[in-house]
Parts: sequence; structure tokens; C-alpha cells
Amino acid sequence: MRIQEIIEGKKEWRAHVARVKALPKDYQIVYNELQKYLYKVGPVELSNGIGLLSGIIDLFEEGAAFGKGVLQVTGSDVAAFCDDLIKDSKTYADIYQESVNKDVNKAIKKVTDKRK
Repeated sequence: MRIQEIIEGKKEWRAHVARVKALPKDYQIVYNELQKYLYKVGPVELSNGIGLLSGIIDLFEEGAAFGKGVLQVTGSDVAAFCDDLIKDSKTYADIYQESVNKDVNKAIKKVTDKRK
């Protein structure tokens, strides 16, 4: 990664954080919890930039502009809202599970090959 890319990434992140800080307080609180949840669950797309998070801010800015409360936008189950956002996304847990399955299948094949 070039230095220019790092600088651009930092500028993009600072602009992103500024958008979050411009949201009403209840939206900021829910956004921060969403962000923590998504980082724990680990959708792969989050490591490739902030596209998903920016989309959430877009949705929140629109909801705030229409005078809606944050839970009117997300629904009362915020974790379910997050899960719906990433339901078709590959997560690090999925990648790990695939790796484990591959290793188990190799081990089983090795054992069955020895029995022949």
C-alpha cells in the first residue's frame, strides 16, 4: 500500500466520522453499536473500505431528515437489522468454517486412503 493510499484512506475515514458526529445523538449511539457488532461478526466487505458503514449513515441521515427516531429506521431489534444487512455477505466466520471443513475432509480422506 502506497503512502498516498494511506493518506486518502485516513481522509475518507475522517470524513466518515464527521458524518457520524453530525447525526442526532440517538443515531450516533445506535451507529456506534452497529459498527461494533459488524466488526465482531466480521463481514469481509468491511475490510475493503467503509462502503457498508457509509450506506448505514446515508440511511440514518435520511431518517433524521424526515424526523424519524433511529428505531423507526432500524426496527427495535438492532442486531436483526445488522444481520439483514449482511445476510448475503461472506464473513470471516464463514471463511474459517470453510477452512475447518476442508481440513476435516482432508483428514478423513487420508484415513480412508490408509485403510484401503
